Amino acid sequence: MLRQLQSSNERFKSITFKPGRNILIAEKTERSTDTDSRNGAGKSSLIEILHFLLGMRDLRGSVLKNSALQADTFTLRLDWPTATERVTVSRSLSKRSRVLLEPNVAAESALLETAGNATIPEWVAAIGRDLYAFPEEHGGVSARTLLSLYIRRISQRALDDPVRTYPTQSIADATTNAAYLLGLDWRLAAEYKQLAGRESLRRKLREAMKDPAFGLVVGTVSELRGQVASASVRTRDLEKQVAAFQVVPEYELLQFRADEIDARIRRMRTEDAADRRNLQDLRDSLRDEHEPDVSYLHRAYQELGVVLPDALLRHYDDVQAFHESVLSNRRSYLEEEITSTESRLEERQEERERLGSEQASLLRTLHDGGALDAFTGLQEQLSVARSELQTVTDRFETAKQLEATQAEIKFERSKLQQEISRDLVERESHITDINILFQRFTTALYGPGRDAYVDITALDTSLHISPHIGGENSQGIGKMVIFCFDLTCAVLAHRNGRGPDFLVHDSHLFDGVDERQVGEALKLAATVCGEEGIQYIATMNSDDLAKATPFDPSVRDDIIEPRLTDAYDDGGLFGFHFE
Repeated sequence: MLRQLQSSNERFKSITFKPGRNILIAEKTERSTDTDSRNGAGKSSLIEILHFLLGMRDLRGSVLKNSALQADTFTLRLDWPTATERVTVSRSLSKRSRVLLEPNVAAESALLETAGNATIPEWVAAIGRDLYAFPEEHGGVSARTLLSLYIRRISQRALDDPVRTYPTQSIADATTNAAYLLGLDWRLAAEYKQLAGRESLRRKLREAMKDPAFGLVVGTVSELRGQVASASVRTRDLEKQVAAFQVVPEYELLQFRADEIDARIRRMRTEDAADRRNLQDLRDSLRDEHEPDVSYLHRAYQELGVVLPDALLRHYDDVQAFHESVLSNRRSYLEEEITSTESRLEERQEERERLGSEQASLLRTLHDGGALDAFTGLQEQLSVARSELQTVTDRFETAKQLEATQAEIKFERSKLQQEISRDLVERESHITDINILFQRFTTALYGPGRDAYVDITALDTSLHISPHIGGENSQGIGKMVIFCFDLTCAVLAHRNGRGPDFLVHDSHLFDGVDERQVGEALKLAATVCGEEGIQYIATMNSDDLAKATPFDPSVRDDIIEPRLTDAYDDGGLFGFHFE
């Protein structure tokens, strides 16, 4: 229950709440208007302050946006289900990002007696965990959305619809949160939100695809599937290369030596070719070197009868001997050259074999590893490849979503609708209890005979939850549908530990409602508070309360202080007038 509301501004009129029914009265004067666009008595401002202290972030459209209040810090004391003492939450308009909690119920392993600051998300999470008993995973329901049902804001047009708390709220989101309070399968209802999100994305992407530039960026599934495969293969290959890469110290020196050996071997092959040609020439010359046969000269001179003198014969022998000596020297020279050439060939062959072995060893080392620069370059290539793979994968997923057919989404919706329909059949007795409670409340307001029920049906786009009171379709009946539905949700959630023990209604909820129904509604609220141990807080205009009092005289016993008025500049909730 809410216990006390205060402000750091001394002019602010502190409010102390009590268990059960609480009526905060604003005196009706001629200065009053139907809206809080200006600083009136402060009835709707109370709603804004409560939301601010319970984690509201956006102040657009709120009276708290006014610069005259920016120095104020508001404080609320309330009961807390997990704390033995009441919790005090304080929040400054000038420093809205954090709240001061005493004790700090938002802390994780909290020492509850210790005060502490908490961020707004932490505070809202604590509200969801402790006031609404959210499970660890509670996607689809929100503490802030549920608070908007318990404390409806006129500035957000939360009184326009029983289930929605602002006009642009999706029906899937609204019914998921209502389903949580009513004890229905809210997780199934939340799946509608996911399908709605997919459908919305598909429509947006389909619309964007009409832009040629965007279509070129995204591509088609068939094209991108091949690109993803190619990018995956390249990335895997580079990953293997990086994993197997061994950095070789002094890689460049080893590479220079290998190149040097290769050049040497090439030069030796050229030299061998030249020597082999020379060797062949030398061998041919050696084979052709022999003394010409001159014995026929003696026979020729004898046959001619020519007798050569002895001196001439001796000179001929000397010439022959000289000639034989020249031939012998020539052969010796050729043989030496042949031996020398063969020796060079053998030496180069040995050197080539030695260099070949060294080169093979160097090449194996260079093949198995590489330089540090090469390794760094390989890693950069891998990084680029991974980035390209991620990009093309994202495009592929986007393209798949884009090309997801409406039929596929429609099929999933139909499947979900059937699943929820089966669930509703299984919960038939619980749905009956919901309707019995709602009918009891509507009967208290309008008497028996009214056709009243909560229509709960699985549609193809959302879980349909629609409270209904038969009769003339008037503004007053519409407001009382909201009153009875809020009371139904609050009672069922509190009974099952899924909701807090307070419900707050702004005076605008009673606008256009017959005084009889206003009186009966306030009487019903008091009765339910006594039965269920919950607290009901309503702001009322004095004239509306006066009209309703004959139908519930006890209502005046539950009027709480202060009595607000805009007849004087200091008569309102804030204690001073501002525009």
